[in-house]
Amino acid sequence: MPDLTRIAVRAERPYEVLVGHGLIEHLTGLLGDGVQRVALIHPPTLIALATDVERVLSGAGLEVTRIDVPDAEAAKTAAVAARCWSVLGTAGFTRSDAVVGLGGGSTTDLAGFVAATWLRGVRLVTVPTSVLAMVDAAVGGKTGINTPEGKNLVGAFYEPVGVLCDLDTLRTLPADDFRAGLAEVIKCGFIADPQILTLVEDHSDKLVEDHSDKLVEDHSDKLVEEHAGDLIEADLPVVRELVERAITVKAAVVSGDLRESTSVGTRVGRELLNYGHTLGHAIERREGYRWRHGEAISVGMVFVAELSRLTGHLDQATADRHARILSGVGLPISYPADVFDELVATMALDKKTRGSTLRFVILDRLASASILSGPEPELLRAAYEAVAS
Repeated sequence: MPDLTRIAVRAERPYEVLVGHGLIEHLTGLLGDGVQRVALIHPPTLIALATDVERVLSGAGLEVTRIDVPDAEAAKTAAVAARCWSVLGTAGFTRSDAVVGLGGGSTTDLAGFVAATWLRGVRLVTVPTSVLAMVDAAVGGKTGINTPEGKNLVGAFYEPVGVLCDLDTLRTLPADDFRAGLAEVIKCGFIADPQILTLVEDHSDKLVEDHSDKLVEDHSDKLVEEHAGDLIEADLPVVRELVERAITVKAAVVSGDLRESTSVGTRVGRELLNYGHTLGHAIERREGYRWRHGEAISVGMVFVAELSRLTGHLDQATADRHARILSGVGLPISYPADVFDELVATMALDKKTRGSTLRFVILDRLASASILSGPEPELLRAAYEAVAS
């Protein structure tokens, strides 16, 4: 067995997240016994990797049905989910069979929703291939698709039987996607593990370094050519530590509150993970999901840090640290000044809203949060000045 880290998620159906290099060969071990058919859901950008995964599964005697879905948020639609269900039905998938979601956060969200809804639930293994998916989307049991009215408004809580984070899959990840994933890592630093922030500050130059002259083995020449000059160093020890620390934060939170049921009053349960997401989701929708998730969440965190400060919860230095760290790894920290009213209207549709009352996760201090419910519009406008450009 390659060197790996096992992170336990002790939710309703306990499972493990495996982190390390060269783990694809061990995918079948996570599926368990009795599986005959596996649906491998993946985007077209991962054809070479999907072929490797199919080889591993077929070599173990499993019947593999590949389902090619659109890249990024275009995959998370009712039409794409319906096509996946149709493929499963045609192939004769039963409750003892399994779905494997291979790709970024959008792919694992879709695959999880398909697994949760086919025959009211079949086994699911997620194989995230981006930093964002590893530390956020693939862990925690949230699955879903988008609607024209908003992001992730249709979904289910459905836990995988295992998550496989093979860091080798990051070697052809475009640098912009890597940086976007760091937003969720940095979020974990502010809400729970300040050592993450120190690691990012101490290694920001390495994390955003251009590796244009690095050759990437075991991937198609076409893929390497497309990303030439835009690769990250997946073998950096700090990358692994950041991924593992962020997953550990999320595993601890969801183990205590899988279904977001313990946030009462100002107390924070799983909603803690939504730090920066209320405004971030509104930005994503306004941009038609052309912005990467982490880019929008970066702006959202700067905004809510200022909201925390203006309400007397957070000190100035910690609020300022948000913009410094996020911009230091190349993430955006501003958004147009003249769209505030539009964003507020969109935030009213956010899943975290209760009735007509907006709710925000705010920081009381580093690694300590609470819920701010129903802030006055003037306060929101004042906080938005921190990101208005």
